[in-house]
Amino acid sequence: MRIVLAGLATSHPFTDARTLARHAELVVWEPDPERLRRFTAEHPAAVVVPSLAEALAAGPDGVVLTVPNPRVPEALAAVLETGAACFVNKPAAATRDQLDRLDRLPIHDRVMSGSVLRFAPAFAGAAVDPGEVLAVRATVRHDVGMWAGGYNAWQDTPGEGGGTLVTMGVHGVELLVALLGPDVRLAGAAGARRHYRTLRSEDTGVMALRWANGVTGTVEVIGVSEEESYSVTVHRRDSSETVVIEGGDDPVRGLGYEGTIAAFLDMVGGAPSPVPWAQTRAILDVLVSARESAGNG
Repeated sequence: MRIVLAGLATSHPFTDARTLARHAELVVWEPDPERLRRFTAEHPAAVVVPSLAEALAAGPDGVVLTVPNPRVPEALAAVLETGAACFVNKPAAATRDQLDRLDRLPIHDRVMSGSVLRFAPAFAGAAVDPGEVLAVRATVRHDVGMWAGGYNAWQDTPGEGGGTLVTMGVHGVELLVALLGPDVRLAGAAGARRHYRTLRSEDTGVMALRWANGVTGTVEVIGVSEEESYSVTVHRRDSSETVVIEGGDDPVRGLGYEGTIAAFLDMVGGAPSPVPWAQTRAILDVLVSARESAGNG
């Protein structure tokens, strides 16, 4: 089996590769020499190629795509031409223009994108009866101090990677859509800089969501945090139930990276994505709308 790591723009493909290396030959393309050096130091057997075109010409069975958001539509278009299964590391779009460009692509049923948290053991398989739900809330605690010094500035730039509201908010929106489905719209959003004053975007944010059946939802994004954790609370008339997702002793498993790659490998074997693109499209629309509503940080 041959898997292409198309881009190493975030930390996620480094984590993905640790699982994939147990199952497949790795082919890697990344234009940044320092990122590529770090990757090959950990995976010396990986085949390095100088361009995306050459990576795809290697005949991959699957592709993990991780490039800066403005480049996703063009890169995904090239991957789609191969017919290979593809996992696009989150988020696949951060602006309206990027989302419009994705909408013009012939995305097939072996393309998956989104937050790995959907596959975290603490959350995977979670289900609710929408008729019993009054409201839901997701809280994302993930420190964004790494951006305050300029690291991966494109992620913190609202018009490129969407900033904290999009890049971290995707985790909360993903979990709520996984529970309640894609018939959702944004009701409002706001963000602020409470601690990291040099950010291009915000370090705290909130989104209000509403499903067509009347259920309301809230996504809280806390980008100033000593520890990484995520939670989902479901409010019913007689009770409230909370699921907490943490890395624990094995973050690759606890945060859903392992489960995500297992789903991707099933797609490589011919299975359709377990995450319908309609859900991914709804999540991206909420995030893009939140960015538009909250402004540029």
